[in-house]
Amino acid sequence: MKRALALGLTFAGVALAAHVGTILVAPHALMTLAMRKLSQGDGKVNTFQFARRTTAQSRAIVRPSPDLAYASCVYDLAQGPLLVSAAPTPGGGYASISVFAANTDNIGVFDTIAHPQGIRFVLARAGEPLPDKATRLALPVVLSPSRKGAILDRRLAPTTEAFALAEKARRADSCAPLR
Repeated sequence: MKRALALGLTFAGVALAAHVGTILVAPHALMTLAMRKLSQGDGKVNTFQFARRTTAQSRAIVRPSPDLAYASCVYDLAQGPLLVSAAPTPGGGYASISVFAANTDNIGVFDTIAHPQGIRFVLARAGEPLPDKATRLALPVVLSPSRKGAILDRRLAPTTEAFALAEKARRADSCAPLR
């Protein structure tokens, strides 16, 4: 009886530890892998990387849409806040910017419906003071609970012509230190 109780408690303890470990560790591990892929393996941070046009063989992003042009910026706020900007697509094409913390939480979303002149915001670490310049710019501020994360730019580009316009616009994307 004591052996069965000890085995049962051991099993319950291991199961609880595995569950809690999965809940706490898995999101960070998955985001670390995603950030490595998004930075194209070279470790570049605070600069946008541009994906090629999506085909049936594309897999940098899980199940990418062939109707979208993607750009990504893996960010690191170790040196302070970033100024993030994305120009509108000529002809009024739709674009959205999503900001993700290191645990995969979506912490900010902007689109060209709400910002037809282009998207601009400051990305800063939560709990750290904002520099005076961030206040003077009078831009929205996204506060990240983590030092690192990822920003995704997705632009509607269902045709070759629309992709060319989105490509030109996304090349103006900026994810740079606020100076």
